[in-house]
Amino acid sequence: MKEIEPGGLQLTPDEMRQLAARVTDVLIERNSDLDSSNAWDGEFREVLEQQFGGPPPEGERAADDVLEQILRHVLPNAARLDHPRFFGFIPSSPTWPGVLADFLASGFNINSCTWLVSSGTSQLELTVVEWMREWIGYPVSAGGLLTSGGSAASVEALVTAREAAQHPDRPTVYMSDQSHSALKRAASIAGVRRENIRIVPTDAEFRIDCDLLRAQIARDRANGLQPLAVCANAGSSSTGSIDPLQTLSTICTEEQMWLHVDAAYGGFSLVTSEGKARLAGIELADSIGMDAHKWLFQPYEVGALMVKDSVHLENAFAIGNDVLQDTVWGSNHPNFADRGIQLSRAARALKVWMSVQTFGMAKFRAAVQNGLDLARRAGDYIDSHQSLELVTPVSLGIVCFRVNPEDEHHSEAELEELNRNVLTRVFWDELAFFSSTSLKGVFSLRLCIINHTTTWEDVKRTLDRVVELGSDALNDS
Repeated sequence: MKEIEPGGLQLTPDEMRQLAARVTDVLIERNSDLDSSNAWDGEFREVLEQQFGGPPPEGERAADDVLEQILRHVLPNAARLDHPRFFGFIPSSPTWPGVLADFLASGFNINSCTWLVSSGTSQLELTVVEWMREWIGYPVSAGGLLTSGGSAASVEALVTAREAAQHPDRPTVYMSDQSHSALKRAASIAGVRRENIRIVPTDAEFRIDCDLLRAQIARDRANGLQPLAVCANAGSSSTGSIDPLQTLSTICTEEQMWLHVDAAYGGFSLVTSEGKARLAGIELADSIGMDAHKWLFQPYEVGALMVKDSVHLENAFAIGNDVLQDTVWGSNHPNFADRGIQLSRAARALKVWMSVQTFGMAKFRAAVQNGLDLARRAGDYIDSHQSLELVTPVSLGIVCFRVNPEDEHHSEAELEELNRNVLTRVFWDELAFFSSTSLKGVFSLRLCIINHTTTWEDVKRTLDRVVELGSDALNDS
């Protein structure tokens, strides 16, 4: 049998240095020039299919040619989520140490699955999880793990809740009409039939109505169903609304149900005194999902699931495996693969740890507070402007508003058409990017202001542009 020549999938040290230097230069140039670039660029499917479709090549290509093609035609066609005027969806603005941490983790080919395989990054994950425990105010019995994001954290939380409840036959899960779609998907994955996923209406401030929740739980019990968990919002995606966490904790205690809090973007406001006050009661939850690639300024992907009693996690996920028997080192050497759905796991703690060690929590705290302050200031600007209207109170970093001139009367249908027109014009505008939402049938423009590089000038220029585009749209109609 002919032996394969070793090194067929390797580059020379000089080639590696050349490529790495080019990538570094491109990233530094991109980050230094973000303010003057578009907040979004994209390309049509037919164009990209023509450029990148087809079978894989049999022969080699020069690595620098491959890199240049990617730099020209792939990576620029994306939302610049870290642009200082990208206010759509939930932005992400990573620190440079976080970016380098992912480069290092990939280069060292780390699998942060068990202590034996990577004790260094396992210890960093223990440390980062402990930081989060303290920010939340959880007891020492709490623990958790880093996940790919809020979707995985939601699945793991509801599987843990199911295990803690000893696998009820007819479970029901409750959430508000403002809850993220990931929670509905998670409930389904955890074994809850779709018709038993209860969507509870919200009040005027888009918080779950606790009286309606109690009534729904009572009806379900009377019909032989088994209420399993309530999923609360600590910063909903649409409005930033925060459910009454203390009341929900009381309900769940009385009903012997699990309380999970979706704090994917809002949770890291806990590092500020204002955020701690707004999220009062979150420490009462049985589990909490948080995304560090949002308001803790890390590159994708890094979320977290925190559980008040960490024993529940391993009860749900620890499964013996003969191939992994050598990884059991004792109780003081935890294996994160026993706490969640992944065995192969990225070293997500590295970027959080490196970023916090580099800048310190005082700067992180100030950066999060900046988002809170800018959102509040944007709300004041909208309140004071005769052609703009706040649709909901400003909450955390989210501002929901619309163009609605005081001196003119428009129907809801006309206002929706007007604001859709403004959104379309902004979408193709080079200044900024933001998105929309629907709130009890009201079409709303929406800013999410959590980027650590965003200034008041960025926000004001964007709102000034909305006023201008709104005026243009009215004149055109």
